[in-house]
Amino acid sequence: MKNFKKFSTLFVSSLLGLTLLTGCGPSIEVQPSGGGSASNNGGGSASTDTNTETSGGELTYAEGTVLRMATGYNSTKTGLSFDAETAGNGITLPDGNTYNTGDLKPTWQEVEKVLGIKIEDKYQGNGATKEFEYWKERLGEVDMVSGTAALLTENGEAGSLVNIAEYLDRMPHFKAYLDANPIVRLSITGNTDTGAFYFSPYFDGVNDIEKMPLMRVDWVQKLLDGEGEFTAAASKQLAAAVYEPYMPTSGKVEVDVVKADGTAAEKVTKDYDTAGNIVANMNAAGGLDGVAAVNMFRKYIDEAYGGYYGTARSDLFVGQNAAWDADELVALLRCVVANPQTLNGTDTIQGLFSREDDNTARRADMFRFAGILFGVRGLESRQDYLFVGTDGKLHDARQEPETYQALERMHAMVQEGLISKAYVDMSTENSGTYLENDLGFMHYDYNQTQTILNETKLQKDQGEKYMAVMIPVARWFDGTNSDGVYMHFTESWRSVKTDGWGISKAGVGNDENKLNAALKLIDFAYTDKGMVLLSYGPDAFIKTKADGSYETFDFNGTQQPVIADATKEALWSLASGNYTNFARFYLGSTLSFVKNQAFEYQCTTDIGQEGAGHISRAIALGVIKHPELAVASNSWYTSVPTVLPTTSVENSTINGYTELSASNFGTAKGDDNMLIKLIVGGYTDAAMSDAAKTAETVKTTWKGAQYLSIKEGAWQRDVDYYNSNH
Repeated sequence: MKNFKKFSTLFVSSLLGLTLLTGCGPSIEVQPSGGGSASNNGGGSASTDTNTETSGGELTYAEGTVLRMATGYNSTKTGLSFDAETAGNGITLPDGNTYNTGDLKPTWQEVEKVLGIKIEDKYQGNGATKEFEYWKERLGEVDMVSGTAALLTENGEAGSLVNIAEYLDRMPHFKAYLDANPIVRLSITGNTDTGAFYFSPYFDGVNDIEKMPLMRVDWVQKLLDGEGEFTAAASKQLAAAVYEPYMPTSGKVEVDVVKADGTAAEKVTKDYDTAGNIVANMNAAGGLDGVAAVNMFRKYIDEAYGGYYGTARSDLFVGQNAAWDADELVALLRCVVANPQTLNGTDTIQGLFSREDDNTARRADMFRFAGILFGVRGLESRQDYLFVGTDGKLHDARQEPETYQALERMHAMVQEGLISKAYVDMSTENSGTYLENDLGFMHYDYNQTQTILNETKLQKDQGEKYMAVMIPVARWFDGTNSDGVYMHFTESWRSVKTDGWGISKAGVGNDENKLNAALKLIDFAYTDKGMVLLSYGPDAFIKTKADGSYETFDFNGTQQPVIADATKEALWSLASGNYTNFARFYLGSTLSFVKNQAFEYQCTTDIGQEGAGHISRAIALGVIKHPELAVASNSWYTSVPTVLPTTSVENSTINGYTELSASNFGTAKGDDNMLIKLIVGGYTDAAMSDAAKTAETVKTTWKGAQYLSIKEGAWQRDVDYYNSNH
């Protein structure tokens, strides 16, 4: 295999780990538009008119060219036009306009004005797969269509969709973006012989962290902080120990952390020779109640870290300088569930939980969390369960014994009652009420949507606080040390989603106006103006100065628009603070292309910004490692492309490996997932009674080896294509 080449992306995560990917094309200062132009610093005009000349020629089309758009996100609420439920009898938005059922949403009305086109909304309100299947035999009736990357690529190769790669030289902004982000280009390339691709990618945020642990910070502080011993009027006995140590029981481990003031990185030492391992200590003691467990844990923190945290021991978990690991989390969970009377005044607290107990997509977050707890790659992969190893080849987490060893540890936590009843037995209670009723301690999820609960569910005036905390320390085998490296690493890194928009060959036909208008729309999405409009909506939703220019703030080193006060008010009155729902339901933005994270940042609560800020600074300082949207010099850090260029024959073969499908490894609502079942119930099959046997069964009996061989072949075609073009 050819040597991997380092290809740096233009952007790194900084504030909040939310990276705004502007500036990939020609530099354009973001300004309000009055008919589609955006002024540059020299006082000239960077036109977005339809007759813009580019390096490869012109994308010209007649004013008023009609584009029939069968495009949207995944429901009638998230299309280009208002549905009856959202519009009601007419809804007035902060731009002062009233919108009715069938009206284009503000973003798409503005797109019409800026690009000089006319949009006919043909979207049926389906998810990507069903939407494309609906139009597959009727592509002559639409010009652009939603679909999954796999479907769009397959039908593009069959001749049904336009090969957008043929026009890249006439799409300077899109081309610059793809050049800057090689994994994005590889993720959409459907044919490595020709370089063809058939859809514009969708990013629900990109090149930033996606999910993170969230904890009731006030509970950690109550248990761990302060002088002297912890006391309580009542506590419960710890359950019989099942979980065994993951971290060492002797020796010393040095790890990188961020200084408490966030200015730089430093090293701290976990001294197991002095303090022992907290899980081993608790297990050996036996018969502990909640008070004794807390005091043992406090003593351990003081000794293991040599007084580094002082009396603010909670900073081990919730501080900027946090260094917690899986064993310390188990110790904390034991303390939490054994002290409900102190923490919430009831007889019970649930430790780890998932947001929706009847939704596999949310329940799967438990095994994703297991990945970062126990140093297992592939459980948050961008594609299936695949990751690139230190050998430059693809590996499948489902065929690795380490995956099942991690799930064994999660099952031990279930046996100790550290994972919620609702997760274990979906019929007993509803985790959706845990936070508002002070019943749940932590879960693994999106920061913005979940920290809204500080405003709507928790009693902030009583000190209740639910916040994102640092990624844990685990032992990762990235190839730099034969014994592994103890570090903060997350695989939850945003890249290309599995949906996109394609251009119908039968729809545009020989009409160059339609083709050029569709291509222009895609390229416009990667201009500064397009990035703002397709995330923020029109200028009326943005705060402006007296001279009509945008109010801006510094975000990741660029000046980005501030949302209008009325927009923020509507966000809460219409969508209860949920930025994504507000944008999609009412503005019609963030439906495809690149979500401008500066908008979401402004809609994140102060508490949400605080926790994510800790994580962001750790990423910026190199303390938290993550995959790269590049072909990295150390291949272990290369993000797997969201889509690999498998052929139709190969796809058909893979589809025949039914045991590897949604019946065992699905992550969509309604799917079955054996990884979740292993967490809940442990091994139940004699042929899969331990980690090694389970991995071997997936590899051999379930055709995992054949599956991986096909995927590896496609990956090597990607690598060869990349090396031949860089």
